[in-house]
Amino acid sequence: MMSAGISHLHSTRCPHRHQGQLAVGTCEIVMLNRDSSQPKRTIARQTARCACRRGQIAGTTRARPACVDARIVKSKQWCEMSPCSEGEICGLLFNRSGWTCTKGGGRIKTVTPLPKEPS
Repeated sequence: MMSAGISHLHSTRCPHRHQGQLAVGTCEIVMLNRDSSQPKRTIARQTARCACRRGQIAGTTRARPACVDARIVKSKQWCEMSPCSEGEICGLLFNRSGWTCTKGGGRIKTVTPLPKEPS
């Protein structure tokens, strides 16, 4: 099982970046914790920081943080942002709280975004 937290950061559209400031349209992982204490199960929590364009929000594309259309996140149609790695099949969780990425051999990765923190 894999749990991923996705956070969102608005950025000003300044042509000159300052140290620590992201380029518009990019994301970076700021925290990654893994717990493999249970057999056959790894729980990972990831927090990303993104500087997205207007109409976009932090999401996941090809198993990496990315700026995606805000409509996808708001409607919880997670598979529309192509969140799984190459060769994996995306499926929505029954309550749309996240998605699964299934790979041959029965390996299933479950991802549930954390709620956005109030600004």
